[in-house]
Amino acid sequence: MSLYYLSIPVIIGIIVGGVLGTYGISSNDSEIITPAKLIENGSPFLGNPDAPITILEWGDYQCTFCYKFHHNRLQLIVQDYIKTGKVKMLFKDFPLNGPDSKLAAEASYCAQDQQKYWQYHDELYRNWGGERTGWITREALSEFAQTVNLDIEKFNECLDDGKHESRVNSLYEFGNNIGVDATPSFLVFNDQEIIKIRGNQPLEVFLKTFDKLE
Repeated sequence: MSLYYLSIPVIIGIIVGGVLGTYGISSNDSEIITPAKLIENGSPFLGNPDAPITILEWGDYQCTFCYKFHHNRLQLIVQDYIKTGKVKMLFKDFPLNGPDSKLAAEASYCAQDQQKYWQYHDELYRNWGGERTGWITREALSEFAQTVNLDIEKFNECLDDGKHESRVNSLYEFGNNIGVDATPSFLVFNDQEIIKIRGNQPLEVFLKTFDKLE
């Protein structure tokens, strides 16, 4: 397994249970992580691409606490920080809950091909039905595509051909290599500092992190 390290002089922290501690990314000279590397191959940005602070969420569409973050914390962050241009966000898939989560991730990138990534992403969470309960089916994914007005023929062709399977696999591998081990996990960063938030922490943890990075 390849390990990664930061090529810029950044301070790295981790927040677990609301407490800031150190977060180590191992290094063995195999590959370099930069902010650009963290962004690479992820979703389109939610918010202004020039916002000075970036939230990278690692998530799984079946994950209970990802769902809770999406329907609670995220709405407040969008209103006060993303819509105001202070923060931008992107999503990377870390499908811990098996092939259904992986297929949903692939479907989201088929939606991205039609410039409707975030609409489809939201539709998945709007229809969340628990972890490993069978709510993500091939038929359901097409129904969600119709709901957000995708060209269903193009969507089905994309998904059935496995167009984005390798992308989802590489995201999972990359997450593993840099120490992601739970969903949701967040890397919040600017050009000089990265803070990892593990889990669906209270809103105050996110707000303090933004203040620290300003």
